[in-house]
Amino acid sequence: MITFDLIDLTPAPGLAPPVLDDTSEKNEMFHGPAPDAITAARTDAEIAKEFLGRGELSAASLANTQKELFRFLTWCREEVNKPLRALRVADLNAYKAFLKHPPPDWVSTTRWPRSDARYRPFSGQLADGSRRQALVAVKGLLAYAEKSGYLRRDPGALVKNIKAQSGARITRYLHQEAIALALATIAARVPGCESEIKRQALDRFLLTAYASTGARLSEIVGATMGAIYNEGDGRWWLDVVGKGNKLRRLPVSIGLLEVFRAYRVAFGLTPQTNRTDATPLVLSIRRKDLSGVTNETAGNALKGIFAEAANAAEEDGDLDTAATLRNASAHWLRHSMLTNHANNGVQLKTLQDTAGHANIATTARYLHKSDHERHDEIMISTNNQTAIPEVKK
Repeated sequence: MITFDLIDLTPAPGLAPPVLDDTSEKNEMFHGPAPDAITAARTDAEIAKEFLGRGELSAASLANTQKELFRFLTWCREEVNKPLRALRVADLNAYKAFLKHPPPDWVSTTRWPRSDARYRPFSGQLADGSRRQALVAVKGLLAYAEKSGYLRRDPGALVKNIKAQSGARITRYLHQEAIALALATIAARVPGCESEIKRQALDRFLLTAYASTGARLSEIVGATMGAIYNEGDGRWWLDVVGKGNKLRRLPVSIGLLEVFRAYRVAFGLTPQTNRTDATPLVLSIRRKDLSGVTNETAGNALKGIFAEAANAAEEDGDLDTAATLRNASAHWLRHSMLTNHANNGVQLKTLQDTAGHANIATTARYLHKSDHERHDEIMISTNNQTAIPEVKK
C-alpha cells in the first residue's frame, strides 16, 4: 500500500558532519558522502534540504520546488523503491511518463493537508508547462547532488527536458461579463454577523484586486497595506515582489481603491493608510490580530466565489459561463486582465511591464484580437456561401 508520509524538506544551508550508526546503513535512502565530497548529507532528504537551502529561490519558488521534490522522492520510495544513487536514465524517463498520467491513488481533487491521511500529491493531470517545471526541479537536485559529491553520476544530465507547447494562445481566462457576475454575486449577499461582513468585503477586494492588476496569487498575498500608495499626482500604485524577487509597480484603479478602503473599514481600520503600514494586505477573517493568510487560503476563497457565481449563472440558464467559472482559479484572473486589455488595444510593451514578463512573446499569447477578426471573417464568408438563394419568379 502506498503511503505519503511526510518528508522533512525544510531548507538547510549546511549539515553537520555525519555520525554513522548501525541503522544508517540499513536505510534504503542512505548514501554516505564520497571521501572527497563537499557535502555532509547522508540521505536523499538531507541532500534535498541542502539543495533547497542555497538561498537562491524566492519564497514562492522555494515552496513549489519543495512540492516537486516531495513528489519525486515519494515516487522513488513507493514506485521504484530506489534511492537517488540507484536511479538510471530509464527511471527518470519513467518519471516523466508518470507525471503525465499519475495513477488514481496518487490523485485527490480535494487538497488535504500533508499531515492528513487523505493527502495525495496530485490534484489531477499536469499540463505540459507544469511537468516541465517538475522535471527542472528534479534535474536541479540531481545536478547539485553530483557536484557536491553526494552522487557519483548525474542521470538527469542525459534526460531531455519536457517540451511545453510554445506560442499557444491563453484560453484560461474570464470575460468581463463573468467577472461582473462574480462581483454581483458577492454584492447580493446579506451578511448577518461581523465575520460575514468581513468575508464579503475581503472577497470583493480579492476579486477586484486580482482582476484589475493582473498580479500573481503570491504577489498580493505577500504585499502589505502600505504597498498601495500614491505620489501626490493622483496616480495610485501597488508594489509587489514578483519572480526573481523583482519589485514591480502595478497601476491601481479608482474602483480598486474604493473597494480597498471599504475592506479596511470592515476590518476596523481607517480607510487611509501610509507607506510604512506593515499590516498584511490580505487579512485573515478567523484571527483578530490582523494576521495574513497563505496563498492556498486566498486561492480557495476565490474558488469559492467562482463556485457561487457559477450557481447563479446556471440558475439563469447560462450553462457555458457556469462551466467556465467552475474551472476557474486565481491565476485565471491574471490571464483575464492581460487578455482583456490586449484585446482592447493596450500596447503589448505596457502589458509586458505590468505582468513582469521577461519576454514579450509571452505577453503576445494573451492577444486574441487577430484570431477573433479571422474567425468573424470566415463566418461571414461561410454564411454567405450557405445562404439559400432567392428563387426568381
